[in-house]
Amino acid sequence: MKKRGLKTIKIGVLMGGRSSERDVSLNSGRAIRDCLKSSDYNVVAIDAGEDLCAALKKQRIDIAFIALHGGDGENGAVQGMLEVMDIRYTGSGVLASALAMDKEASKKVFIYHGIPVPPFKIVHRPDFIKKNSGTAPANYAFSAGFPLPWVVKPAAEGSSVGVEIVRERSGFPEALNRAFRCGDKVVVEKYIKGKEIQIGILNDKVLGGVEVRPSGEFYDYDAKYTSGLTDYILPPEIERKIYERARKAALSAHKALGCGGATRVDLRVDDNGGPFVLEVNTIPGMTETSLLPKIAKHAGLDFQLLLEEILGGINGA
Repeated sequence: MKKRGLKTIKIGVLMGGRSSERDVSLNSGRAIRDCLKSSDYNVVAIDAGEDLCAALKKQRIDIAFIALHGGDGENGAVQGMLEVMDIRYTGSGVLASALAMDKEASKKVFIYHGIPVPPFKIVHRPDFIKKNSGTAPANYAFSAGFPLPWVVKPAAEGSSVGVEIVRERSGFPEALNRAFRCGDKVVVEKYIKGKEIQIGILNDKVLGGVEVRPSGEFYDYDAKYTSGLTDYILPPEIERKIYERARKAALSAHKALGCGGATRVDLRVDDNGGPFVLEVNTIPGMTETSLLPKIAKHAGLDFQLLLEEILGGINGA
């Protein structure tokens, strides 16, 4: 649908929700709402709480612009509800959203398609509790099959919530315990020394990339959402052929999961120039410090144009 057509319909920005990323989602949603409103779109903000279905019926929206991060807003649940209600929405569909949110499932899809990922191992809480009475003892026996350092992360969280880098085996049990607070499945991944590169994808095409250089140990929650804690290099300061490898790996990951709309693919590029896909974010942040808007701006798309491209990419829009 052309820009003029989009202005004749009602757009609901779904934001907030109940996940650990609620505050970030509210910031993203407000930015989207304010931008569209300033450009004369018929837009309303909807906080995706327990009464989301009732709110959608009341508002009678034509399109849902999903700005939910984590939880039911990003794992396919809200997408499924919108399909049942026959409401078109931005971003990826039910299956792609569910696969991308589950780091174990997405990694297995990437491996099947020959997309490089760091070596990893999955620890399930039920098995862990059965063997260890609920908590990781200091002498917890764990064989990763690859050397330290390890990245310990919940399998179904975003914004680096619950992520830690373990450099000594003695710190692993507590890191594991903390990760289990976020869910029943934890990924233990080999830490890839090198550069952190994020690639933006829009409607199945690479927009560009950014190199992130956090002031801390890695690109954690604070580094992502606190101004001044991270330097952003656009384009990344890497050799052109290495950058092309990263772009190719990112687009392959996006397509392998069946994603749509705008995504951001997180990678590590090791000291030999090899890209490793960490994850695909199906609903990238839209705050002032978010990476996708930075990438889009560098590619010549201001925030309004980015939003219009996302809306225009909806099937049937």
